[in-house]
Amino acid sequence: MDPPNKSEDDGEVGMNKNFFVYMMASGKNGTLYIGVTSDLKKRIWEHKNNVVEGFTEKYNVHDLVWFEHHDNAESAIHREKRLKKYPRQWKINLINEMNQNWSDLYDEICK
Repeated sequence: MDPPNKSEDDGEVGMNKNFFVYMMASGKNGTLYIGVTSDLKKRIWEHKNNVVEGFTEKYNVHDLVWFEHHDNAESAIHREKRLKKYPRQWKINLINEMNQNWSDLYDEICK
C-alpha cells in the first residue's frame, strides 16, 4: 500500500495547521495507543504499515478507532497527555461514543 498523497486539506487551512489526537486499537476492547499528529492520514498509514518500529508494530495496533481535531499543537499535545493519564475504561467510553463498533476509521478519513 502506498502512502496517501498530501492534499490541500491535510494539515493546513489558510495559515493555520490542523492537529489531531487519535487512538488506535488492536481490536474491540484491545490494546490502545494514543498519539498526536499534524497529518492524520499519513501517520495512520505509517502505523498500519509498520514504517516506524515501536508500540503499534510490537502489539499489532493498527485500527484507527477515535480521533479529535485541534487548531494548534499546544492544545493537541495537552489533550494527548491528559488522555494518557485517564483510566482505560474512560478511554473505552470515549471510543464507544464516537465509534461503538470500533470500526477502523482510516478509510473514512481518506475520503
